[in-house]
Amino acid sequence: MKRAPLFLILGIFSVFVAAAFASLGHSAAARSAAGEEKFVLVVHGGAGNWKTESPEQLDADKAAINKAAETGYKILASGGSSLDAVEATLRVMEDSGLFDAGRGGYYDRDGVPELDSAIMDGRTLGAGAVAAVKHVANPISLARLVMEKTPHVLLVGDGAEQFAKSQGIELVSPYYFYNERYWKMYQEMKAKEKNKSAQIPGNDRKVYGTVGAVALDQAGNLAAGTSTGGTPLKMPGRVGDSPIIGAGTYANNDSCGISGTGVGEFYIRNTVASDICARVRYLHISLAQAADDVVMKELVQQKGEGGIIGLDPKGHVATPFNSNGMLRATVTDGGKITVKVFNE
Repeated sequence: MKRAPLFLILGIFSVFVAAAFASLGHSAAARSAAGEEKFVLVVHGGAGNWKTESPEQLDADKAAINKAAETGYKILASGGSSLDAVEATLRVMEDSGLFDAGRGGYYDRDGVPELDSAIMDGRTLGAGAVAAVKHVANPISLARLVMEKTPHVLLVGDGAEQFAKSQGIELVSPYYFYNERYWKMYQEMKAKEKNKSAQIPGNDRKVYGTVGAVALDQAGNLAAGTSTGGTPLKMPGRVGDSPIIGAGTYANNDSCGISGTGVGEFYIRNTVASDICARVRYLHISLAQAADDVVMKELVQQKGEGGIIGLDPKGHVATPFNSNGMLRATVTDGGKITVKVFNE
């Protein structure tokens, strides 16, 4: 059998490449012509009783989420992937020490932060998550490694940290996570519990400072990620919704991307993130309606406090919350970052 000439093979290959890029460009152009955003990033810093925060603390939190949004936006604007944008955005928030994630994680009953995180690729439905890790500075990056370097979705505790070491991640001392504000809160709550005057752990503050991000990139792919330290004074080993795919984190290019924040047990019982996306996909309703039906009706009926950030493939954003506030930021391809806390 005669082989085709090299110039003919190269010519056919170039046609396929050109067609692929033309299709991508046409997709972006079509979205733009329809008034849809070419790329969008939505970030949250937790739902809850934000009225308990001082003006100075609130300003610091807003500045931190703005910095995180800027980081993710630059990646999307340069043609980077939604996965890269989500990971980079959440690393900034984990490093800030201002949120219930990374070095700002709440202390459990033993006085140690246990961290959870998850990330999901809406194009492939690939997902990775870690839970109850104590020595990982950036759990969101470890979650991504679980997704990309293992056949698994969720690794926990010592196993997750052994995997981190195998991937060249340096484990940090628990002292890395020392946070004066949260340590003081932990001591106060322990004292109240000892005096039997505390009702529910975390009840005094009720700010669920979990962080999350959802991104739509220029190729039309969605990704979502969430990172948290859980609830104040939680039982050691307690895992909330953030690292549970379908509960606090979910992304599917056929429907939407979601990151949740609130009382995680309600989000797990109701598989909140995947439920919202399933309603969009199968009921053919808008993201806004689906999110509102779940967060503002079903969760409210069950007294499940919290909120979500959501994004669909057309760049439509939803940020419902049933608490008195949820710190969130949105940035579109125009580059303008909008930061809000209350229903403003």
